[in-house]
Amino acid sequence: MTTGKSIARPAAAELAERLRGRVLRPGDDDFALELEGFNPITEHDPDLIAIVTGAADVREAVAFAAGRQLPISIQATGHGPSTPADGGLLISTRRLRGVSIDPVTRIARVEGGTQWFEVIQAAAEYGLAPLSGSSPLTGVIGYTLGGGLGLMARRYGYAADRVTALEIVTADGQSHRATPDHDTDLFWAVRGGKGNFGVVTAVEFELVPVSRLYGGGLFFAGEASADVLHAWREWTASVPEELTSSLALLRMPDIEAIPPFLRGRLTVHIRIAYLGSAEDGDRLVAPLRAAGPLVVDTLAEIPYTRSGEIHNDPTEPIPYSERSMMLRVLDEAAVDGLLELAGPGADCIDLVVELRQLGGAAGRSPKVPNAVDHRDAAFALSTLSLPDDRPPLVVDGMAPWGTGLRYLNFLASPDTAVLAESGYEPATFARLAEIKARADPDNLFRFNHNIVPRPLRA
Repeated sequence: MTTGKSIARPAAAELAERLRGRVLRPGDDDFALELEGFNPITEHDPDLIAIVTGAADVREAVAFAAGRQLPISIQATGHGPSTPADGGLLISTRRLRGVSIDPVTRIARVEGGTQWFEVIQAAAEYGLAPLSGSSPLTGVIGYTLGGGLGLMARRYGYAADRVTALEIVTADGQSHRATPDHDTDLFWAVRGGKGNFGVVTAVEFELVPVSRLYGGGLFFAGEASADVLHAWREWTASVPEELTSSLALLRMPDIEAIPPFLRGRLTVHIRIAYLGSAEDGDRLVAPLRAAGPLVVDTLAEIPYTRSGEIHNDPTEPIPYSERSMMLRVLDEAAVDGLLELAGPGADCIDLVVELRQLGGAAGRSPKVPNAVDHRDAAFALSTLSLPDDRPPLVVDGMAPWGTGLRYLNFLASPDTAVLAESGYEPATFARLAEIKARADPDNLFRFNHNIVPRPLRA
């Protein structure tokens, strides 16, 4: 087995000759710049970077690594890193950009390094929208392969549920087009199994007929946390599937980049995405507006192209640790427990503690099954904090109400790398490990929430 540190300059030159893109070694100009991702909490240290420009480059890069038994990491935007790339080959897919849309079939074809804002803008020309998430800057592939819990999840399910085809280069350097009728095991596994099975160079998925929605947020002072949280919990029990919402307890730092009303204090933020009229939306959220003194109300009818304003996620890179837990129930005791952990007066270091309501289409199996579990969860709990050595007190403290599983797209930082199995039911994980043994028996794709290859059952 060739270790990463023994890669000689001639070998790097050989790879460079095989690519239309570039090959970078440590010390080269742009090496450090190419490594930068949106969340720099994980420090990658590969021996080579392959900057790929198309599927042919990806095949050559993977074949090069496989021939030398080099581990492979993949990075586009770098929003959800886990295991650091220690040696080996990092394939940078951020230049694989492109969106094409068939407005008749409502199918989008998206290249491997594309970000959601590109798809949102292209789909809007036809009155359509993708099942994108809270941030339009997130990469389409990483988000979708992890499930894709988006703004319209209760109406349309997970983004992975809408995938119709995947083009992927597996560890043998071969391209596959996986669909419901071809390479069916791979098609099942990749939709939910993250980057464990190869490099996805393109994805095709269904768009939905949405051009506008009633969306935005309601902000309350932290002193009203208990009233607002309990009111939101009761309210979620009766809202239609066309309404997807979340509630976040925000502890923003006192810095100029933060809006003044959020700086240095606890604030409660309810995020709303309703696929109905503004009139009906106003009627539906009336109980929430009455839950406490409003600080800011941004709810309005907006085009889907402004959907990133609902959560207002950060737009500049920042190192953060993210944790998650799926909740089976959010009853009064659970709300009281969360308030004790993260409400006013709590010794909480998390910048964001968020609850997302699930159910609806997110709670039903898709027409073509995939590896996304959590269909029985009622809420997703996640926390985001600056780098810190303290344990995840909020997530751990909510374990009595948890399903025992986590949402892997809401796990970021090196110490979450060992939690891959907690993203799946036992039978799902066992099947993923068996498919991994066929697609990547040497576990070259291991710089991730890793699924270790498991020999086939007798």
